[in-house]
Amino acid sequence: MFHSRLGCSSISFRHEDLPAALRTITRLGFDEIDLGALPGVCDHVPYELDAEAVNAVTAEVTACGLRTRSVNGDIGDLNAVLDDGRQAARDRHLDALLTLAANTGAKALVLPCGALSHDPVRSVDEDLDTIAAQLIRAGQRAGEFGVQLWTESLHFLRFCWNLERAELLSRRLEGTGVGIVMDFSHIVAAGEDPLEYIERHQGLIAHVHLRDAVPGNINLSIGNGQADFAAGLRSLAAHGYTGHFSLELETRDVTNDERPAAAAKAASFLTDFI
Repeated sequence: MFHSRLGCSSISFRHEDLPAALRTITRLGFDEIDLGALPGVCDHVPYELDAEAVNAVTAEVTACGLRTRSVNGDIGDLNAVLDDGRQAARDRHLDALLTLAANTGAKALVLPCGALSHDPVRSVDEDLDTIAAQLIRAGQRAGEFGVQLWTESLHFLRFCWNLERAELLSRRLEGTGVGIVMDFSHIVAAGEDPLEYIERHQGLIAHVHLRDAVPGNINLSIGNGQADFAAGLRSLAAHGYTGHFSLELETRDVTNDERPAAAAKAASFLTDFI
């Protein structure tokens, strides 16, 4: 029904519990999901992710029959300065998310690009060094689970919120195996140009999130903002991008009852350009 490279994030139906969200996504005709595991954004995966919780979520995802492209998670502010005990706790949480990713057949675990603040803990350069080091550390651990590590950068609400910081982070990650997730909505919300973003991140983009935006607002349905998806998807193809896309419709301009129809409409629209 939709392009085989176009999936749907479970975040799009975060108002439903996980089994209901998976049923909705299946009913709409998608074959693939990104699994939301972001505390405060999507509670489909418990933040206290012990072995029992990992097994329960794995069972739900396996039963639905959908492919899992990625697990979109969070292990805390990556620019925070940690003592040994806090680092050990972070590593345990990382291992739980990686276990979930591996058990659900996900290609990658996605982590954020820093804290939910544009202000540095120490300085911009020191914070970027810390974020890169944490992502590289997580990527090395991910490899032991047979999973890739991606980071969503830029992210309008996070430390790497604009093109300048996103590019500075990507330079620090070159050659490390850590991939970049591009999100149209965050780029537009930051007042940046998706085409320039693609140019500066050529060869680094591992996955793409699709949602609309206007400067300052990431929560719009596709077609209700200023993102030029036709031009952006053409540019991605011209730059050799062959990865997958995910609708991440964490929008606030439709009711929950309208959300399935909005997702189907967006998927049909985007399929024509992929």
